[in-house]
Amino acid sequence: MKAGFGIVPAWLAAGVAFAAAGAGFFLHPYFCAAVLAAFVIMCAAGAVYGQSRFFLPVICKGPKTSSSVALTFDDGPHPETTPALLELLGRWNASATFFVTGQKAEKHPEIIQQILAAGHCIGNHTYSHDVFVMLKPAGKLDAEIAKTQNILARFNIRPTAFRPPAGVVNPKLKTILEKYKMSCILYSCRGPDMGNRKINGLAARIGRKVQSGDILLLHDGHPGTARFDPRQWLAEMEKILIILSKQGLVIRSVSGLTGLPVMHQSSRLKKAGHHKTNERTLP
Repeated sequence: MKAGFGIVPAWLAAGVAFAAAGAGFFLHPYFCAAVLAAFVIMCAAGAVYGQSRFFLPVICKGPKTSSSVALTFDDGPHPETTPALLELLGRWNASATFFVTGQKAEKHPEIIQQILAAGHCIGNHTYSHDVFVMLKPAGKLDAEIAKTQNILARFNIRPTAFRPPAGVVNPKLKTILEKYKMSCILYSCRGPDMGNRKINGLAARIGRKVQSGDILLLHDGHPGTARFDPRQWLAEMEKILIILSKQGLVIRSVSGLTGLPVMHQSSRLKKAGHHKTNERTLP
């Protein structure tokens, strides 16, 4: 499965919309306004629902015939959650992909080392996890991605997978990801857990939805609320593993599920945008 960067629906929709608006203007100005308004609504929906692939190709699941799923964790790492999760995944011999923020990776380098030492992969989730970053200038988004790439290069890795905060995309993201030779990885199954603010019954909600080929969205970040109980959260994570096992679903890496590389490892990495040498693709 490949995430190519060819013509995307947004370009075609823009051409049709402006052509129709131009022609319609001579019929009635209101028709022109209605066509352009519909196009704006399509753009807004395409940004919020990135799985529509309106602005760029994305990977959100693997083959339904795979009898497998992939686990992904966003917003970490965090010392109260990630090490305990790694221990749990190790006991279950389960692979996962961690979409980390550059800010937290910089703050907790020892946990990044633990994730890699355990054989898991790491993706780019921007530096600051600004949920409004897609509304800001392209330079800001580029800087968020590049800064995180440079921080992760200290661990001799170069993520080739990017997940935007809150799953929101925009027309600028495609060009930026092409620049860094990255793919956009979203998801097809979530609780939702509201960034670990809604833990009660999370495993049961996942169990009712999950299907073969799904990429699961979970979080290992701490929501920063007093009500969050890391022990309760970890228990829900184990329940999810039990449910997947009972449903006969094998847990594979995102790369193993989709065939798309998530991360390269190298003995020598330079800053984002520069040449890399001696790279090794990790599953």
